[in-house]
Amino acid sequence: MRCRLALMACAATDPKRTLTRLKCRSAARPGVISSLPLEGRMAIRIRRREFIVTLGGAVAWPLAARAQEPGRTYRIGFMIRAPRNTPFADAAFDELRVNGFIDGQNLIVLPGGFDDPNEVMAERATALVKAGPDVIIAGPDGPIRALQAATQTVPIVGMTEDMVAAGLVSSLAHPGSNTTGVSLLSPELDGKRQDILISAVPNARRIAAMTESAATPPYHLDMLRNGARSRGVELLVFALNGADEIAAAMDAAKSSGCEAINFLAGPLFSVVGSRGNSIVMERTLKLRLPGIFQWPEAAEAGGLLAYGPQFTDMYRLRARIAVKVLRGTKPADIPVEQPSRFELVVNLKTAKAIDYEIPAGLVLRADKVID
Repeated sequence: MRCRLALMACAATDPKRTLTRLKCRSAARPGVISSLPLEGRMAIRIRRREFIVTLGGAVAWPLAARAQEPGRTYRIGFMIRAPRNTPFADAAFDELRVNGFIDGQNLIVLPGGFDDPNEVMAERATALVKAGPDVIIAGPDGPIRALQAATQTVPIVGMTEDMVAAGLVSSLAHPGSNTTGVSLLSPELDGKRQDILISAVPNARRIAAMTESAATPPYHLDMLRNGARSRGVELLVFALNGADEIAAAMDAAKSSGCEAINFLAGPLFSVVGSRGNSIVMERTLKLRLPGIFQWPEAAEAGGLLAYGPQFTDMYRLRARIAVKVLRGTKPADIPVEQPSRFELVVNLKTAKAIDYEIPAGLVLRADKVID
C-alpha cells in the first residue's frame, strides 16, 4: 500500500519517472504475472487499469491548474460582425468557461465590439487596443485589418474566408505576427456549394451569385463563372455593399432569369439573426428562388440548402485558440486552423413553401434533412 501511495505521489510531480519505474520493476521480475492463475492475472490487470486511471488524473491535474494564474484577471476584447446575444457568441463564452476563463470571475469582457458598423471600425480598434486586452477575437477581414493597423503586439485571433490570400498571416503553419485564427476554406467551398446548387436545379441555365463587394476577389468569381460554364450554366454575379442592397439585387436576379442563388461566403447573407440574413429569408419566400448558404444553421433556420462547417463550431474553435493565447502561447507559434467537418443540410419545409421539389438523390446525400 505504501508503495502504491508513493508511486501516486511521484506521478503527480514526475509522471515520466513514474512510468520508467514501473517498466523497470516489470523487467526485474519476469514471469511473475504469467505464472499466476487466471483469476490472479485478471485481478492484477484490473488493479493496473485503476492505477493508470489514477495516474492519468494525477498527470492531468497540474495541467488544469495551469489554465490560469491564481488571482489573475484576464481581459478579452471582441470585434465581430454579430450581436452579443446570439448562440454563436454564447458558444465562444462557453468554450472559454470550460477551459477555466469565466466571464465575471477571472475574465473581463471589454465593452463594445459586437456588430459595430463599418464606419466606426478604426475608432473601435484603437479604443480596444488602448483598453489593454490580453487577446482580441475578431473577424472578418475588415475588423482584423483595423486591429492590425492599431497594434502589432496585442494578440488577435481572427476568422475570415482565406487568411493567407487576404494577407492577414504569412502562412497557415507559421502566421508570423500577432495574428492567428481560423481560415474557412471559402474559395473551395463556394465552388462546392455552386455544384450542389446546380444539382438541385438540374434544368437551370442561369443562376446568380450574391457577394459582398469587399469579400470576394475577382479571380475567385472568375473561377465560379468558369465552373458554371463547364456545366452549361451561366453565372451572373451581383456584388453588394450592404444589407440595404439585398432585396433589389435578388429582385434583379429573378427578373434576369436566374433560377437559383448561391449566397457566397461572408457575414452578410448566412449569419442567422443578422439583418442581412433576415432580408434574404423573407425575399427567398416571396420570389420562390432556391438558394444555398455558407452555414448549416442558415438552412436549419429556413434556408433551402446549406453546405459548410457549423458556424457555432467555428466560434468554439476560435475561443480554444484564444485560450492558448491566454495561457501564454504567442500567436506566431499557433498555426491557423481550418474546418475539418462539413454538413449538407436540406430543408424540405422551405422547398414546400417555395413550391420546389429537390431531387431525391440530393436529399439522400444530405447529412441533415429538415421536414
